[in-house]
Amino acid sequence: MNTKSITDKVERKAVKRKARKTADEKSPLKPREYARGSAKKKVKVLAKGQRKR
Repeated sequence: MNTKSITDKVERKAVKRKARKTADEKSPLKPREYARGSAKKKVKVLAKGQRKR
């Protein structure tokens, strides 16, 4: 979107926002096949007073 011709900052922002709203999403997120936290590294339960990481 080229807005170089618009000199007024407020007007340019409004035009950009409107264009962003109407534009199609470039890469919509597809639903995951796994739970979000399942790939995270799990922290083992240690004895009291030990550092976790």
